[in-house]
Amino acid sequence: MRILITNDDGINAPGLETLHAIAQEIAGPEGEVWTVAPAFEQSGVGHCISYSRPMMIAKLDHRRFAAEGSPADCVLAGLYDVLDGARPDLVLSGVNRGNNAAENTLYSGTIGGAMEAALQGIPAMALSQFMGPETAELTDPFEAARHHGPAVVRAILSSNLWQPEADYRLFYNINFPPVAAASVKGHRVAPQGFRRDTGFSAVPQISPAGRRFLWIKGGPQHTPTAPGTDAAINLEGWISVTPMRADLTAHDVLPALEAALA
Repeated sequence: MRILITNDDGINAPGLETLHAIAQEIAGPEGEVWTVAPAFEQSGVGHCISYSRPMMIAKLDHRRFAAEGSPADCVLAGLYDVLDGARPDLVLSGVNRGNNAAENTLYSGTIGGAMEAALQGIPAMALSQFMGPETAELTDPFEAARHHGPAVVRAILSSNLWQPEADYRLFYNINFPPVAAASVKGHRVAPQGFRRDTGFSAVPQISPAGRRFLWIKGGPQHTPTAPGTDAAINLEGWISVTPMRADLTAHDVLPALEAALA
């Protein structure tokens, strides 16, 4: 199996090393794992692509490249330059430092990388490690993802639920709970949740030179979502698996809107 991996935390992020280990186990001794990751951190860029400017790409090692772009850029660079048309069997994005559950999904460059792979017709998964007080005490805060990642990826692959005939193909969002590997209860399928009464905001700050800047500030991450949704079950110790696609149409509203506009 040929696997392409990327992330949004950057080429030197520890979560990418964790993902490489997961990918190596999935690919097997005869397989290939190719890395194309951002040269610098790209957290929060979503599905951004560098459409209006070129990007540099550098070979760092065997099958290891850094690109000055977003995770989606890296997937495109991997498919059309690094692999030179030799399409991978699977694209994995992550392992993100921090959860990409609930509304975080919409901002995530990790999700953006997996989404671009799906738009290119390639099976893809995004993997993220929820952080919290328990993971902060661990020697390896990614140990839940490292230990349980291969089994979850294999389970999704064996399900063979990719809908290759669909215009907007499925991809999968996996979030590992903020606990030690031994405390993980298992994995559950869960819809995307929503953290109420919290979210991103902008906070002003005056620099030493007297100039006014704004910092984007995230909301509390341990606010539970509705029961049974992604962040809620993560906080209960479960790995969440959420099927997604890039179609943003509110299909449930179409009939009512057609009637209202008739």
